[in-house]
Amino acid sequence: MKKRKLGIIGGSGLYKMEGFEKANWLKINTPWGRPSDEILSAKLGKEEICFIPRHSRGHKINPTNINFRANVDAMKQLGVTDIISVSAVGSLKENLDPGKFVIVDQFIDRTFSRAKTFFCDEIVAHVSMAKPTSPGLSKCCEAALKKLNIDHQVGGTYIVMEGPQFSTLAESNLYRSWKADVIGMTNMPEAKLAREAEIRYSTVAMVTDYDCWHPDHDEVDVNMVVETLMKNAANAQNMIKEIIKTFKDFSVEKDPANYCLDVAIITDPKLRTKKTIKKLKNIAGRVLNKK
Repeated sequence: MKKRKLGIIGGSGLYKMEGFEKANWLKINTPWGRPSDEILSAKLGKEEICFIPRHSRGHKINPTNINFRANVDAMKQLGVTDIISVSAVGSLKENLDPGKFVIVDQFIDRTFSRAKTFFCDEIVAHVSMAKPTSPGLSKCCEAALKKLNIDHQVGGTYIVMEGPQFSTLAESNLYRSWKADVIGMTNMPEAKLAREAEIRYSTVAMVTDYDCWHPDHDEVDVNMVVETLMKNAANAQNMIKEIIKTFKDFSVEKDPANYCLDVAIITDPKLRTKKTIKKLKNIAGRVLNKK
C-alpha cells in the first residue's frame, strides 16, 4: 500500500493549526483553479501533514463558492492519502447539544449549485458512495475523542444543504423526519470528490447550535454559532494532534476508497484524449496511464 499521509480540511472556526514544526504555506495550482487558500505543510513529530482552511483564512468563501475540486486535487498532488474533514454543523436531534462532536458515517446531499465530479468532460466514472467514509479513519477519530474525553457520538447522518442561508423551519422539520442527525453546508461534494481521487475520508462534525426546529432555543444566528465555534476549536486542534500520532495504527486495507477507480471508469479507452488524461493526471493517473 502507498505510504500514508494525512490531510486536514478545516471548517468554520478552524483556520490554522497551532504547535506544529516546519510550518510552511504552499501555493498550489490545479487544473480546476486555485484552492481555497495556500496549503499548510507542517510536521508533528515524524509525521508530515497538510492542512487547508476550506473557507480560507478569515472566512472569505461562502459554502457554494468553495473550489472543492481544487482543494482535493491539491491534497492529492501533495501526496495525501487520508483526509480528516472537520465541519461545523447544526443539530437535528435533542441529544446532540452544542459542543458535541459527531463522527459522521452517512450523507444526504441536498446541494444543487456545485461541480460534483472530476469526470465531467469526455471521461465518465461512477464511484460507489454506499459507504462514504473510511471505517479505519473513523475508528481513529473515535479513539482520539475518547482519550481526550470529548463528548461525541459515533455514527450519524449529515444533511448537506446549499446555503449560505440557514434552514426554514419547514426544511428543518423535514430533515428531522428523515432521521438525519446534523446539518451543514460543506461536506458535499467534498466527500464525493475525495472518493473519486481514491483518498480515504472521514468527517468529524462539531455541533454549534440546534437548527431552527428546537422550540426552546433562539433562531440560529452567526453570533450564536461563533461563540460555540471558539469553544470547539481548541478541542478540534487537540483531536487532530492525537489523530496524527495514531492514524497509522488503524487498518485501512479494505477501505472503500482503495483502488475504487479500477471499477468506475466506463468510457472506452480509445476515446480518451491526451488533453483530458492530462487534466485528470493527479486524480486518476494511476488508472488512466495504464498500458
